[in-house]
Amino acid sequence: MCGIFGITFKQTRDDLGEVLVKGGKNLTYRGYDSVGCVAVEGSRADLRKDVGTIDEVARKLKLPEMRGDRGICQLRWATFGAPSKVNAQPHFDTKGEMAGAHNGNIVNTIQLNEEFKKEGMSIRSTNDGETCIHAIERHFKKTKDMKKAIMGAAKDLHGDYAYVVTRFEQKTMYCAKMGSSLYLGIGKEFVCCSSDLPSILPFTKYIIPLRDGEMVEFTYNTYKIFEVATGKQIERKAEKSTLSVEAASKGGYPHFMLKEIHEQPSRVSTLLKALDDSKYVDVFLDHMAGGDVYLVGSGSSYNACVTSAYYFNRLSRRKVVPVIAGQFESLYGNVLNKDSVIVCVSQSGETKDVLNAVNFCKKNRVGRILGVMNVLGSSLMHASEAYLPLACDLEMSVPATKTFVNQLVLLVYLAIRLGERNKSLSKAEAKELRGRLHDLPELLERTINETMHSCDRIAAELHTKPDIYCLGYGMNHGIALEGALKIKEITYTHCEGIYSSEFKHGPLSIVDEGYPVLYVTSREESHMIISHMNEVSCRHGRVICISEDDKGLRHNSHDFVAVPKDHEIFAPILNVVPVQLIAYYWSVKKGIDPDYPRNLSKTITVD
Repeated sequence: MCGIFGITFKQTRDDLGEVLVKGGKNLTYRGYDSVGCVAVEGSRADLRKDVGTIDEVARKLKLPEMRGDRGICQLRWATFGAPSKVNAQPHFDTKGEMAGAHNGNIVNTIQLNEEFKKEGMSIRSTNDGETCIHAIERHFKKTKDMKKAIMGAAKDLHGDYAYVVTRFEQKTMYCAKMGSSLYLGIGKEFVCCSSDLPSILPFTKYIIPLRDGEMVEFTYNTYKIFEVATGKQIERKAEKSTLSVEAASKGGYPHFMLKEIHEQPSRVSTLLKALDDSKYVDVFLDHMAGGDVYLVGSGSSYNACVTSAYYFNRLSRRKVVPVIAGQFESLYGNVLNKDSVIVCVSQSGETKDVLNAVNFCKKNRVGRILGVMNVLGSSLMHASEAYLPLACDLEMSVPATKTFVNQLVLLVYLAIRLGERNKSLSKAEAKELRGRLHDLPELLERTINETMHSCDRIAAELHTKPDIYCLGYGMNHGIALEGALKIKEITYTHCEGIYSSEFKHGPLSIVDEGYPVLYVTSREESHMIISHMNEVSCRHGRVICISEDDKGLRHNSHDFVAVPKDHEIFAPILNVVPVQLIAYYWSVKKGIDPDYPRNLSKTITVD
C-alpha cells in the first residue's frame, strides 16, 4: 500500500510544498489514512505529518508553504502500526540527520526494532517505514557511505517494499525497489521518484521504470542505478511516456468510477486494435501450448479468470484452471512442472499475492510465467516470459471497472485465437467471433446509455437493504462474483456472490419477504436460471435480473435490466456494466465516495 514521492531541485524552491502536495494528490488511491511531507533546505529539515487525507493535512499543517531544495511526501494505508500522527511518514533517524518514507511491508519489524533499541537508536513509532530508516542508519554508522548502507540494510529488511531517503548534509536522494513499485522521473533541473506514474507525469514525461533489487542515487541533474546485491552500476536511459495526464482527471464526471465506466467502450476499442496489431499475441499463445494452464489473479482479476476459464473450455477446448493467487502454491505447488503455464492477471502488475505465485515458480524452476497487466514497467511485466497490456490508461478509482472489462476482452480474444489454432473453431467461426468482438465498443456504449436509469432506480430501492445475494450460472458465474465484490467494496453492504445452482443448498433459507437476489444471466442459460429465480420468488423474495431481453426471464423477475442482444459468448461482458452502475448509484445514495472506499487501496502490495 502507501504512496511515496520524492524530488530534488537545483536550488531552494519557495513552492516545494506545493510540488510535494501535487505529487501526493496523484497517489491518493494508494493510501489516505495519514499524510506527511519533509522539506530539506541545506542541512535543515522541516517535517510535518498527521492523520487524515492529503487535503485535510495540507490545510491543517500548511504543507504548501514548505520550502527547500528537496523533499518527500508519503500517503499511508495502515498495515504496521495504527493510523496516527507518530506512525505517519516520513520518519527521521535517531539524530535527525536523515529522513525517508516507504511503501510495502517489513515483516520482521518487531525483531529489528528490538535490535535497534539495544543499539541505542530512538524508535518513535510502531510503523515499519521507520524500520527502513534505522536499518540504513545502522549500516551508515559502520560505513559512512549511503550506497553501502542501503546494500547492508537490504540484508536486514525482510519483506517487499520500496523507499526514498535523503541525508540532510548532502544534496542527494536515494531510492530502492525491493518488491514494491517504483519509478524515476527525469525533468529539467530536477529528478523525482514515485510509487506510481500519476504523480510523476504532471512534472515530466521522461520515465525510468526500476526493477526489483535496484537502487538509485540521484541529484537534481544526475542519477546512477545500482544493483543492491552487488553494487554494480546499471546503465538505463529515460523513455518518454505517452500516457496523458488528463487521464487522471474526472473529465466532468462526479467520480472517477463513473468516468471509468463510461470509458469502457473506448478502452475496449483501443485494446482490440492493439491485439490485432501485436506480434506478441502469437508469442503469448506459443507459450500457452502444451502443459496445464492456470489463470492466477486476486479480487476482480480472479473474477475475470473465472469467466475466462469458461471461454477457454468452450472456444478452445482447453482445460484452464482459475486460481485465487493466494491459494496457488497451497493448491497446486506440488503438481507444477516445467511445462505448466501460469497466466498471471493483475491490474497493477504489483499485486503481492500474484507476485508470490510468480516468485514461487521462479524459485522452484517450474512453469512459464505469462503476464496480463495494465501497468507497463511493473514487476509482473519484468517477471513474465511474455506479456500483454490491458491498454486501459490510468484507473484512478479503487474499484476496478475498465480494467476488469478489458481483462475479459483480452482473455476471450486469446481463447478465440487458441481455438482457431487447435481447430476447435473453424476459420469461419473464429472470424465471425472476432468480428463480433469488434462490435463490443458500440454495444457497451448502448448498454451504459440504455441501463443507467434502471440501475439508478434499482439502487434507490436497494440502498437501505442490509444484505443481498448476487447469483450467476455458467459463464456468468464470474460476473456474479464481480457484482458481489463491487457492492461490498463501495456500498459497505454484505453481498455474497455464488453459483446460482448452489443457492438452494443452504443459502435459500435466508430468503423472506422482499429479500433481494440479483441474477446475472443470458437467454442461453434461461432454462436453468428461471427455475432458480422461482425458488426465490415463491418464497416472496425479490428477483432482479440482468440479461439480454427474454420473455421468460422478464416475466419471472420483479425488476429486469435488459442489455443489448449479442452472441452468448459476450453476454457476460455486457452484463457487468449494469452491475457496476447499480453498485455506483447505491454507493452515492448512501453518501459514500465510491472512488475511495474505506479500508481499501488500489494496489495491494502486502500479504
